[in-house]
Amino acid sequence: MIPTFTGLQTALSGLQAAQAAIDTTGENIANANTPGYTRQVVNTAESPTLTIPALSQQGAGANLGTGVDVTSITRIRNQFLDIQYRAQNTLTSNANTNASELQQAQTALNEPSSNGLQAQMSNFWSAWSSLATDPTSPAARQAVIDSGQTLAQTFNSVSSQLSTVQSQAAQQYAALTGTNGTVAQDAQQIATLNGQIAQATQAGQTPNNLLDQRDNLLDKLSGLAQISVTNQSNGSVTVSFGDASTPLVSGTTVTWPQTLTSAAGGQLGALLSLSSSSGPIGQYMSSLDGVAGQVISSVNALQPSSPFFTGTSAATIAVAATPASIQTNSSSTSGADLAQGVANLSGGAADQAYAAFVAQVGSGVQAAQSTQNTAQAVLTAVSNQRQSVSGVSLDQEMTNLVQFQQAYQASARVMNALDTAINTLITQV
Repeated sequence: MIPTFTGLQTALSGLQAAQAAIDTTGENIANANTPGYTRQVVNTAESPTLTIPALSQQGAGANLGTGVDVTSITRIRNQFLDIQYRAQNTLTSNANTNASELQQAQTALNEPSSNGLQAQMSNFWSAWSSLATDPTSPAARQAVIDSGQTLAQTFNSVSSQLSTVQSQAAQQYAALTGTNGTVAQDAQQIATLNGQIAQATQAGQTPNNLLDQRDNLLDKLSGLAQISVTNQSNGSVTVSFGDASTPLVSGTTVTWPQTLTSAAGGQLGALLSLSSSSGPIGQYMSSLDGVAGQVISSVNALQPSSPFFTGTSAATIAVAATPASIQTNSSSTSGADLAQGVANLSGGAADQAYAAFVAQVGSGVQAAQSTQNTAQAVLTAVSNQRQSVSGVSLDQEMTNLVQFQQAYQASARVMNALDTAINTLITQV
């Protein structure tokens, strides 16, 4: 026997399915501009059919449809694009950090300018040339001392600024990875969401808003270092972070702090490299020390009585000479061969070493900026592709809204027709 109100139940299921679709479309439209929101769709399936037995031995019977069931409301998400986006986000964040910090290093050189090392070295050689012309002049001797002190102080200043860039990178790394830093906070939020999502999943629910929050945190975390995400059967995820030996998040457990290296990638990997003595800033400082050492050794070699400079690096170079201690010639006779010898150092090994150093910094910054631009372009392309899948198109949602409204109206008309038929039947009986 067919239940009396089967038709009404069938029409009601259509109304409920259409209403769920309308509500979900409204949610999509409302969140069209919400960062990190993932478009949702209603999934439906045919309700179990009702078997109608044959009325005679020759009949085959039939199956009667009973409407539609809403099986779930799911997010439209492409896992491959998520993985691709996060990997590219790691590369882009690493490139951005490198380019930014190396630009600061280049700014410290202040080249070309009248206050840069190149100009100060030129002034220093010129002061010795003037002294060679008039070796007994007190003013010329004082000018050599003054220009030497200015040169030494410029070396000190550039070295100090490079050291500051290096130490700032270390401080920034410490702040991000500290007990209350960004890594710890994001990891704890992911662990908390893991617990809430697992609980909802066990209850047969699909917590789309919680999943969106967790995906946004994973996207953010990927900018700090490379991540690997493994989905668990209960809805939680295990997150491996950088090159740490233990997963950062496993279920509701957070393991942090851990040791990372520059191979971790992302912002943290770049900061570790920049703060290391073997990183690009450390290499720049070593090259600058080489220039300072060349100036110290070459000038002191032409001042056999007493050294003009003390120190061994850009950070420690200083003038030890006085106007009276400057040796202008190599014999007791008049002349200025030593002063002229120092003047002739202009354009020599020290100047060439400094030019090579400036070129090293410039090419490093240019390469970093090129990598940054390329990485950002790829990230934008991947982001746009992911947005085309998971983002909300208002035109598409408005089209869907009209479709679902018509489906709702059609189901309502069916229900109204059945109601009229049943009332007529009751009246006739």
